[in-house]
This record gives sequence, structure tokens and C-alpha cells, in this order.
Amino acid sequence: MARLAPVPPESMTAEQRAMHDAVAAQRSVGQVRGPFALLLHAPDIGSRVADMVNHFLSDTRVSHKLKELAIIAVARQYSARYEWFIHAARAVRMGLAEETKEIIRNGRRPDFTDAEEALVYDLAVEIAETRTLSDGTYEAAVAALGEPAVLELVSLVGFYIMIAVVLNAYRVEIPDGGADPFAG
Repeated sequence: MARLAPVPPESMTAEQRAMHDAVAAQRSVGQVRGPFALLLHAPDIGSRVADMVNHFLSDTRVSHKLKELAIIAVARQYSARYEWFIHAARAVRMGLAEETKEIIRNGRRPDFTDAEEALVYDLAVEIAETRTLSDGTYEAAVAALGEPAVLELVSLVGFYIMIAVVLNAYRVEIPDGGADPFAG
């Protein structure tokens, strides 16, 4: 059960309503849920988080498939169920193989055939596990993706680690009573 109840629409302050409406307009489901429903309790933070999500999920230096792969690697490392629920499906829509997604869900490293996928997965997991990035991984990433893309990718990983921690700390539930993707 989530630690904070949703903010009822009739009880929203002007700042909460503005954040709610902006987030609802930006989301494909047209709803404010997950971390955004939680962050309505602190709309000054929530609006900034929404801006970062919108930036990271827009067209940037790193492909959508690789960004989603990094996000689900983080979600699995942190057992962030809601984050997994949203981003695993998106990763497959962006071109990640269903089998790859399932291997990650089961807590294993896939045998990647795509060198960039392997690199992004390893980078995300290394940061999540060690809280840093080794010279070898950093140099390989810069050689493959370029410095600006690596900085973007490291920032994305850090951001989604923050989201995973918030989701877990506040026990944000999977929508519609969805099953725990990591059970069993």
C-alpha cells in the first residue's frame, strides 16, 4: 500500500492543479499516476521531475531504445516495480527484444548481440551496483557513443535511480493491481 494517498482533485492547490494538468497533458495515458501522483504532494519538486522526464524521453543524443534499456536495468537493480511496469513495455516498443527484457527481469545479464546494448546495460548496472563508473567502462562508452552522450546516459541513470528510490520508499503501486514483475 502506498504511503501517501493521492491528492483529491477537489483539494488541489493552484500549484498542484497546474502540475497535474501539465503532467496529464504530457502523458500518453492522460493520467497523473506513479511518481507524479506522489509528487503532487510537493509540486515544486514534481514539476521539475516532470521536466527532466520529458527531456530524457524526448529525442536526445542517446536512442530511445538504449535509454529504456538503461532505465529497466536500473529498475531491476532497485526492484522498482512501477518503474519496470512503465519502462519494460516501452523498451520493447522502442526495439529491445522481448527475450532481452525477460532475462533482465529475471535478474540476469543477457548475452547481447548488439555491442551498444551491452555497453549501456553494463554501464547502468555498474553505476547502480558500485555507485561509480570504472575507467574501462567509461572509456568504452566514450569511444562508442561520444562524451556528450555518455554524460547524458550517466545523468539518465542517476535520475532514474532517484526515481526508483522515491517509488520504493513511498511504495508506489503498479496501476490497476498489476502483478509484481519480480515475484517468484
